[in-house]
Order: sequence, then structure tokens, then C-alpha cells
Amino acid sequence: MIKVVILGAGNVGIHLYQSFKLTPEVDVIQLFSRKPNKIDFIGNTTEVISDYAELAEADIYILAVRDEAISEVAEKLSINKGLVVHTSGSVPMENLSMLDNFGIFYPLQTFSKNKEVSFSDIPLCIEANSEENLAKLKELGNIISTKVFEVNSEQRRALHLSAVIVNNFTNHLFTIAADYCHENELPFDILRPLIQETFDKIQDLPPYDAQTGPALRNDEKTIETHLQMLNEDRQIIYKALTDSIQKTHGKKL
Repeated sequence: MIKVVILGAGNVGIHLYQSFKLTPEVDVIQLFSRKPNKIDFIGNTTEVISDYAELAEADIYILAVRDEAISEVAEKLSINKGLVVHTSGSVPMENLSMLDNFGIFYPLQTFSKNKEVSFSDIPLCIEANSEENLAKLKELGNIISTKVFEVNSEQRRALHLSAVIVNNFTNHLFTIAADYCHENELPFDILRPLIQETFDKIQDLPPYDAQTGPALRNDEKTIETHLQMLNEDRQIIYKALTDSIQKTHGKKL
């Protein structure tokens, strides 16, 4: 059994905790939180601590904290043999180099507080400062996921940027569309089948080949009409995306 301590009770930390608790091969012996009263739903199944001095001996310590706090938390740890990893997509592994055994355990997924996810299909990107530590992370990853990848820090940064574009930026566009629907007394639900088809399509086609719309068709009249319908802030976004689509596909207005 692999003994694990999770430091951080945000979205990533809690989802990892819940996933590990479903398998008998992993024992989450402690969960560190600065506000333990906010995770009282855990009950007595795992010890909750808020003092670094109370950290127990474990095989792997997972830092599921904000990017800017990773080095600060790592410096507070007095770990002799345990492997310490962080879950960030953009912070280099070397930010943990003050420790003897360190690495990365990065789940490539978006996590929300009240939205359950299945870790079995979530890509886990791992990296470590030794082959022995890499083997430990591979073992841990394979327990909860069928998709474990060895990814170095430079590749992980590229993945994280790509993930921001396809997830965070896309969701912001959904927000703009939802606001625009609301302003025009339209339910956002009308767009859900289109959104679903957009994502279904790229399961079979490269995104480049799946592109449609007025920018691709070089439909100047429609584009101009759309711009007139938008406020200045939304025009900037619309123009930037239209220009990008046309440059990608070799077309200009």
C-alpha cells in the first residue's frame, strides 16, 4: 500500500483525495489544510492537519497548492525519505530541488468543486529527479488512471498553455455567448447541441479540418454585420479570432 499525504484542500487536492480513497492500494494518511473546518465532510476517515510539524511519514507527499505557494510550502517540509511532488502545469520541477526526492504529478483536467470527475480517463503527466522516483509516480498514477505520461517540464508548460486555450479561453467565449443570449432574451440552452457537436467533431477530425464559419468562408458581409452588433470589447475579440482563423487557413479580408 502506498502511503500518501496531500497538502492542499482546493479543487485538485480534494479530487485527488476522493479518487485515492476509492482504491485499497493507496492510503491517504493525512490531508493538510490551513482551514480544516471547511473540509469537515471528510469525517474521521483521514487525519486533517494544519501544522507542518504534524506531518506523518509517507511514501509520497502531493503539494496541491497555488503555483506561487509551491516553493514556500516545500521549504517548510522536513522530509527524510518521502517523495514530494506538485500538481502544477506551469511550475518547473526544479522549484522543489531543495528536497532530496521530488517530481511532478500533474492531472491534465479542469476541476470544479461540485463537479465529479473520473480519474480513469484523466491524463496524468509525471516527472521525477530519478528513475526510482519516476517508477513510484508511475505506480501511483496507474492505480487511478489509464493514461500516465512521462512529460518533462518544458513539455508540461506547453501542455498547460494549450490547456488554457482549449479550456479557459473557450469557457470565456461561452460566457460571452451566454451574456449575449441573455441580453437578447434567448436561452443559452439553444446553443448546447452546437457546442456538443463542436467537441464531438474533433474526436474524429483534426481541429484544422473541423473549422467552419464566416471567417473561413471569407464572408465579409456577415463579418461586418456581426461587428456592428457587438460592443467595442467584444469587437476586439471577434476581430482577433477572425484574423487568426483567416491567417491559419491562408485567407484575408
